[in-house]
Amino acid sequence: MNIAGIDCGTNSIRLLISQVRADGSLEDCLRRMEIVRLGQGVDETGRFADDALERTLNVVREYADECKKYEVTSLRFGATSATRDAQNRDIFLNGVHSLMGVTPHVITGVHEASLSFQGALGSLVSSPQMSSLDSDGHICVVDVGGGSTEIVIGNMHGNIEQAFSMNVGSVRIKERYLHDDPPTGVQIKHAQACIEKALDEAEHHLTLSGIDCLIGVAGTATTCAADYLHLDFYDSQAIHASVIPVNKLYDIADNYMTTPVATLLEKPYMHEGRADVMPAGALVWSSVVQRIAKRMEEKGNKLQHVLTSEHDILDGITLWALREPQSPSFA
Repeated sequence: MNIAGIDCGTNSIRLLISQVRADGSLEDCLRRMEIVRLGQGVDETGRFADDALERTLNVVREYADECKKYEVTSLRFGATSATRDAQNRDIFLNGVHSLMGVTPHVITGVHEASLSFQGALGSLVSSPQMSSLDSDGHICVVDVGGGSTEIVIGNMHGNIEQAFSMNVGSVRIKERYLHDDPPTGVQIKHAQACIEKALDEAEHHLTLSGIDCLIGVAGTATTCAADYLHLDFYDSQAIHASVIPVNKLYDIADNYMTTPVATLLEKPYMHEGRADVMPAGALVWSSVVQRIAKRMEEKGNKLQHVLTSEHDILDGITLWALREPQSPSFA
């Protein structure tokens, strides 16, 4: 049978259709990602904009057609930060239900972190960087989204020990602070202060000093990896399980923050809908890495590199559709 997961965030909406093999494992049939920016202006107004709703529901209609074509029998639809914040979310939830016969789950930040951890861990357990870890080693997965950033710490067994969702992300930080192209030094300073405050709060819930492996997931982290690898196109296979030295990641983030969007769009791996939020996203991602590196250094350890995963919350949502089937009904 075929199952599907949909991850609808602040900036993008993604679909994964998987076939369930006889042994219960999953094989990808289709992955799609569209930049719709559902969260356009939500941070300021607290509401979904009409044009953002129209863009997003048009893609949901396309995804419904794909699911129908693949005869999907179980579907889970996860909606994250922007939907959590929007006062008029029912318009969106009802629109999805009319097209797919299921109502999106408005996922909490902690649940989002858990799903990201599950999705990332399953595909990286056998990678060289993780296979050498002690079975009780601490793994940290960071998911920089458009509206929020999830940090979750667990172990190789898949057990989650700590998780926190920060209310900062690439779209939110751009809309609040980074108004110029490229951002001014003052704008970056204010954005940095906001991110550092969020990290201070995160440390009331997380212990960042004992991490043995740091994994970045989702568009900001994977785009930074594509930059480090000097890719001629966005190559998911090359990006997945790639390793970036932390000093190189800091350089990449600094470069994004001082480069005009038009120049970023010339990079062959850059998605046109992501370029304008990459300075903000890279600032969040590098700030999280720097905070973890600082805490590790205080304990006599050194963070040498970060690992990148192409598998994340979308895979976690699809696994949810396998564990707890939910039948769709397509319009």
